[in-house]
Amino acid sequence: MDNYVITIARGFGSGGKQIGLDLSKRLGIPCYESQILAMASNYSGIKKDLFFQVDEKLRGYHLIKRLMKANNKDDIVEPTERSFTSDVNLYNIQAKIIRELGKNQSCIIIGKCANHLLRDYDNVVSVYIEAPRAYCVKSVTEKLGVTEEEAHNMIYQTDKYRADYYKYYTGGDTWTNPVLYDMTLNSARIGRDKCAELIIEYLKIKLGDDILEKKGTEENEKALRQMGILQE
Repeated sequence: MDNYVITIARGFGSGGKQIGLDLSKRLGIPCYESQILAMASNYSGIKKDLFFQVDEKLRGYHLIKRLMKANNKDDIVEPTERSFTSDVNLYNIQAKIIRELGKNQSCIIIGKCANHLLRDYDNVVSVYIEAPRAYCVKSVTEKLGVTEEEAHNMIYQTDKYRADYYKYYTGGDTWTNPVLYDMTLNSARIGRDKCAELIIEYLKIKLGDDILEKKGTEENEKALRQMGILQE
């Protein structure tokens, strides 16, 4: 492939998104998080708000279970189907977007089960970022202006729904299992800047020193735009 992808899973407050944005600047490639939801909306014609409502979280678990039995787990259903805007179909649309990006564009993808969806791609480096609770609490209180008690609750709730979402759509994998990633980093140990440096060094070790020159061809970018995944 003429491109590479870095996927980042992250504990809430660990700085995973900031590390992804730092990598984006250093490498000159896009970093996608909520943008995946906008791409999925553009591609499918489904309102963006619906994708945000199920962003890395489960709604109506028992309903989802019934839908999974009725449909092939990986199929995107037609707009005429009643389940076109179901949680499962919204996930499958995002999965298609992520796989197409994995084949055609160098980028960083935050969350969205991207390491699982791209697990068979040879051009991917998957990273999990975590930090001790005290570090995460301090980060959340400073960034969001909440109390320590509120930060503890936000971290617990966010990590829980991300873990449940990951487990459900990967068929039972535990989100924090280190064997699912190329590397697991404690951002409190060496700092977020050094985490970004370490990921770049690992990227070169795994994929070769010349990998940073690969960003996807113009033809691949054009194909993504034609599909409605990238905007002009």
